[in-house]
Formats: sequence, C-alpha cells, structure tokens
Amino acid sequence: MTVNPYVPRPIDLPTAVPLEPGADLSVLDEAKIFAAPDDPAEWPAWRDRLTRWRAEARRRLGYDDRHYAEISGDCFSVCLAWLWDETLYDHERGVFTVDAFLDAAERDFGGFDGVVLWHAYPVIGLDDRNQFDYYRQVPELPEVVRALQARGVRVFVDYNPWDVGTRRATRPDAEEVAALVGWLGVDGVFLDTLKEGAEELRKTLDAVRPGLVLEGESRVPLARIADHAMSWAQWFADSPVPGVLRAKWFERRHMLHHTRRWHRSHLDELHSAWLNGVGVLVWESVFGVWVGWNDRDRALLRAMRRVQRERAAWLRAEEWVPLADHVPGTRVYASRWTHDGVPLWTVVNRGEAYDGPWLLTDERPGHRWYDLVTGAELTATRTDDGRVTVGGTLPAGGIAAVLATVEEVTPARHASPDGDPNFPARAAVRIPAPVVRRGSVPPGMVAVDGGRRELLVRYRLRETGLYGEAPYVDEWKPLPPRLHQPVTLRRTVHLGRFAIAEREVTNAEFAAFVRATGYRPVRAERWPWGDGGAGWGPPDAPATHVELADARAYAAWAGLRLPTEDEWQVAAEAGLLRRAEPLVWNLTESEHTDGRTRFLILKGGAAYRAEGSDWYLDGGPQPPEVSVKLLPLGAGLTRSPSIGFRCAVDLGEGSNDR
Repeated sequence: MTVNPYVPRPIDLPTAVPLEPGADLSVLDEAKIFAAPDDPAEWPAWRDRLTRWRAEARRRLGYDDRHYAEISGDCFSVCLAWLWDETLYDHERGVFTVDAFLDAAERDFGGFDGVVLWHAYPVIGLDDRNQFDYYRQVPELPEVVRALQARGVRVFVDYNPWDVGTRRATRPDAEEVAALVGWLGVDGVFLDTLKEGAEELRKTLDAVRPGLVLEGESRVPLARIADHAMSWAQWFADSPVPGVLRAKWFERRHMLHHTRRWHRSHLDELHSAWLNGVGVLVWESVFGVWVGWNDRDRALLRAMRRVQRERAAWLRAEEWVPLADHVPGTRVYASRWTHDGVPLWTVVNRGEAYDGPWLLTDERPGHRWYDLVTGAELTATRTDDGRVTVGGTLPAGGIAAVLATVEEVTPARHASPDGDPNFPARAAVRIPAPVVRRGSVPPGMVAVDGGRRELLVRYRLRETGLYGEAPYVDEWKPLPPRLHQPVTLRRTVHLGRFAIAEREVTNAEFAAFVRATGYRPVRAERWPWGDGGAGWGPPDAPATHVELADARAYAAWAGLRLPTEDEWQVAAEAGLLRRAEPLVWNLTESEHTDGRTRFLILKGGAAYRAEGSDWYLDGGPQPPEVSVKLLPLGAGLTRSPSIGFRCAVDLGEGSNDR
C-alpha cells in the first residue's frame, strides 16, 4: 500500500463513537482520540456514550487506580533533550550547564515540568557499548539529575528495547533499567518504541521506589493505563471538531504529551492538549537536526503553562465536560472543568480572528469572569432565556482560560499569546578547517591536485539527516522505505591543492605526542594515553580512543591538520589511502554546529558492526563515497576503539610531489 507521508495513516486517525442506543462501545478500547461529531446536536449523545464506555471499561478491567496515588505533582510540559545539547553541556569546558538550560526553557517555553535525558541514539552501535553504558560512563550524571530536580523538574531516562546487538549485560534488561533508575534517582522511564513496559519491568521499578513513572510511546493499551501514568501522544490526529483523548478520559490523572516532531506548526497539538487538560513534548533538536518551535507556538505554550501551574487541580478533575457551552455557528470550542464547585473553561479558536461570545452558559449570580491567559476580567451578557454569553476578542488559533468565581481575583496582566508563526530556521554552520601550508609534501603523505570536483556521496537516511537539513519536514510519521533508505547526494566542491597521509596516525606516533607535550584532554574519561600510552595496543595499529579535539591537538603539534570529508573522499577514490588493521572510522575536519547540537562526518567504515537493529550507527567496511554523521558526545564518550584519524596539509605553489 502506498502511504502519503504528509497525511495521517489510518492507525493514527480518530475513532468514531457509535451513537446508536445499545451499541457495543468496546470498539473504543484502543482508540487514540474519540472523534467528535460535526453536528452539535449530536454532542449530548456523544458525551453520554463516552461516559458509558468509561464506566463499562473500568468494570470490565476491574480498574485499580492505586498507582496514581503514589505520584505527586503534575507533568504537563516535557522536553526531550539530547544529553549533549549545547545549552545543557559546555563542550569546551566539559561541564553541564543545568541552570542555563532551565533559564532558557523558562524564557522560551514557560519552563518544563520534566526532561527526558536522551543519551545514546543515534550514536549507539559505534562500538560494543550498550545503552546503559552510555549513561553509566557519565560520572556526574546523578548530580545533573539532582540539579534538575532541585529546580522542580522531573527527570526521565529512556529505555531502548531494540538494543540487542551490543555488549550484553549479565542481568536482564528490566534489572539493568531498575539499577540505572536507582543510581540516578530519576522519576521515571521513557519507553522508546514501546507502547507499554513488560510486567517484569514494572515490578523491578516498584521495588526501587513507589511512584516511578513508565511513559509509553504512542497509544498505551487500556489495561496498562493503571500502571503507566504517562504516555506519548505522538502523531495523534484529531477530528475537525476537537475530540477527546481516550487515555485521559479513562483516567483523568493520566498525562499525555502531544508531539509531532517534524512539524513546523504545533497549533493542533497545543489545541488538543489545552482542551484535554494534558501536556506537550517539546523537542527542538531531533537527534541532531534543528526543528525549532516558532514564536507563536512558544507564546501559546507559555500562556498554557501559567494556567497549568495555578489550576492543575481543575485539569484533572472528574467533572469534565468536553465541547461544553458552545456558541452555535462559531469555531470556538471549550472544555469545562469543575473543581470544588468552581468552573474553569479551556477555550480554543480553531478559526480566523474572532470578536464575539466564546461561551453560552448558565448564569452564575455573584460570579465574576476572568480570562486567565490575558489576565482580563470579562463581561457576561444576559440573554433573553436567562443564560449568559462570555467572550471578547480571540485571535486566530488563540486560546483562553475562563474562570467563573465568587472570590475577589486580582488578575495579572499578561500579554496576549501571539507571535511569528514562521519556522525559526537555524543553520548548521561548518567550523572552517585551519589552513596549514607546507611548501613540500611531508614524508608519508601524497599530493592531491586541487580544483572543482563533482562528488557522489551516499548515506543512510536516518532521522539525523546528513548535514543540517531536517529530513522529514511536516511528514506525519517517517516509515520504511523512506526511513533508513539509502540516499545519494551530489556535491560540487572546490578544493585547494593538499597532501594527505597515506595511513592513519599510529599508536606509537600518538604516544610520542603525549609524551612530548604532556597533553591532557578537558575530560579524561576513556583516555588510555595518560602515561604516554605505554602498552596500549600494537605500535603500528591505528591510534584510537581519541576525540576530535585530541586529534586536532596532535595535528597542530605535528604542523598538520585533519582532512576534510571531501579531501578524504577524493584521495580514497583515487586509491591513495591505505587502511591499517583493525579497520577504524576516520575523523574528518567537518565539525558543524547550529548552537544546539554538533556533528561531524566519519569516513571509511570500521571493523565493528552492531547487528539486529536499523537504529544502530552504520558499521563495517564502507566505500569512499559513504558518509556517516556522528554527534560528538561529552565526558569523553566519543572516544572509541572504532575511531582513528589521519592528517593532511595544504600545499603551496611549487611543492615537491612525492
């Protein structure tokens, strides 16, 4: 079947609710969203069926909500953060910058209630380290977790069940996850690619500490809502008239996080989250690709956050009426939440800019009406039938939070949430290669003529793309064959005349550099060269366990530089490069940054290959035209037995070729 990547798949579509009397409502058990009827006249029957389904489903399952009583606080806004995001980790100093990260989040998004520290993919598979190693090899990570929690932010780690081809631990995954959670003191686990965690995983976490959250990706099964307090509403399509999230309707305290990671507008997710009293997932750097939120969506989320912080009890109240108090003929929709007898309406405008009534509801003598989003007190106008309309100006796509209360409220004055809806493009800028010129070709190097070259570059289309591009802009969900497919890129490059080393820098050569200079990296984890590399591997084998900064330091000491990925490819295609054993990826002078994530290009392939999942980094020998994008990690984690390097130099006029 041909799938249009820009429209929801059938599995993502909202589920129609049977309105016939006596209809079997169990067909709703695995819905993502309950679609709302287009005709407002059908809404009372629709709400009645939803209420009946909830009661029947809870009886059928013998629903037990004890797990929710163990969890304190709310978690509306969650950020999926690359652990080595440049706002969270200073790569030059080798330190985490938690306060700067959270200060930026407060300014841009109104803050986060939770952070998922994403750590391994898309780098895992570089060598035999497993997903747990990529957490455990960061010694200060427990302090990072505590620093986040000290600012009121919950912290989650992620579990990758597809990691089956790297180093196997001595105990089952469930025990590894539990041990990791206990060591870090985190608040829960995000289940990558899983709708639910195994019963064994739930048991091991409960043994660590009651109240630990499991957050499944996509649609959590009805029977597991009881022990999965959160879920990822990824690629949930709503109906034209806003519908109701099944998991939230079933358990009012269940927290979903809406997200469409490749979309440049998040208005639909924000509207659905607002009407359903749930949250969103903020994910601006998707595995090294910038997919930032626009100003309008950030402003909407900041406005939502103000209300969520102050009125969370309403948004988990049992008294929830969706599509409540609608004004006929408008595209303004509301949910009514009642807590301790006080109603609150979350309101969205799904149409154009609007000035008029938002709600048509019962009169509430002695009550005053406020919009908590803008801070304005509203006027209620009595209708001929003894009801009232409440409203005002609401911009296209705007939201409101209407509170009716008998209490004296001094409304805070907030700016109306608006802003530029255009995508905030952010370029991935390549850090220029240093110019290191020689008048003749150094020993062990070969000269390559400069000029214009037409290069054919091949890579596997993962979620990282290759350079700075977002590979799946506004796609609904990238799936094979588009995901992981081989891609051909044609590049026109202009090279100066250069020389490149025939072989990689060896263990003996790198050890001599360390002994001569006393070089020490900023972070010395996974650094076997502290004593000059004595006893570290065969002298003629490629020097490994070096990061880009280490390789650059060696090259500068030797009066050389690293080759660019284009120079490496041109020389390799000309048959000028020799590869030593064991085969290792070659670093290139190709570092890019967009201010949030960095990457560089590896060439040549390596002996190691992780088998068993397409999510792993590429491995095995690779032809010269193949490029692989590597996101540098912090705390020395990029140092690997699978990565080495060679050197190059610029040639001036009149060089003596060798």
